[in-house]
Amino acid sequence: MADMDRKEIESAVEAILFASGEPVRMDRICTALGIDRPAAEQVLQKLMDYYAYERRGIRLLKIEDSWQLCSAPDYADVIRRAFEIRKPAKLSQPALEVLTIVAYYQPTTRAYVDQIRGVDSSYTVGLLLERGMIEECGRLQVPGRPRQYRTTKQFLRAFHLTSLEDLPVMPDLGGDGQMRLNEAGEIVNPAGEPETAGADAPKTAAAEKPEN
Repeated sequence: MADMDRKEIESAVEAILFASGEPVRMDRICTALGIDRPAAEQVLQKLMDYYAYERRGIRLLKIEDSWQLCSAPDYADVIRRAFEIRKPAKLSQPALEVLTIVAYYQPTTRAYVDQIRGVDSSYTVGLLLERGMIEECGRLQVPGRPRQYRTTKQFLRAFHLTSLEDLPVMPDLGGDGQMRLNEAGEIVNPAGEPETAGADAPKTAAAEKPEN
C-alpha cells in the first residue's frame, strides 16, 4: 500500500466503506491501507466534502471514531419508491422525551427516566430498545441492580450527529425537574408551556422523527 498514490487511496477507502455497509473504525481503515491516522482523516474529509459539494447521491458520515457511506437524505423518497420501502414509523412524543433523557444523562436507569418524566416509562423504553435507539450497558451497583441504558450509533445516524458532543446544550427543566417537549420534539420551558408528559401508551400522538 505504500506505493499507492493519493487517488488510489481514495478509491480504496471508498471500496472498503461500500463493501462494509456498516460504520468502519478509523484504526481498521489505517491498518488496511498502511497509512497513519492524519493521512486517513485527510482522505476521508476530502471524500465527505466531495460528495456534499457535488450533490452526489451518497454521503460520507463520521460517527464517533467510525465512518460510513449512506444515501443522501434528499433522495429518501425516491429510494423508498424504488424498493417499495415504507416510511419509517414516527417516534411518539413520550419516545422523544425518553430518548432525550437517556441521551443527556447516560448511562441512566428507567427509574431515573420515570423520575424526570413523572410517569412510568417501561413501554417506551422497550419500544426504543426494539428500534435500536438505546441499548443496555450494564447494571447499577445498588440493591436490585437496575439496568442502565445509553444511546446507540443508530441514534446518532437518525439525528445526524457525529458524536454526543454535537447535542445542543440542555436547557433548565424548571422547578419540578420534569421534561417538556413541543410538537417538534424540542425541549421547552415548562413555565410557559402546558403539561405534555403523559403515561406511556401505544396511542400517544406522534412527533416527527428525523430521516435516516
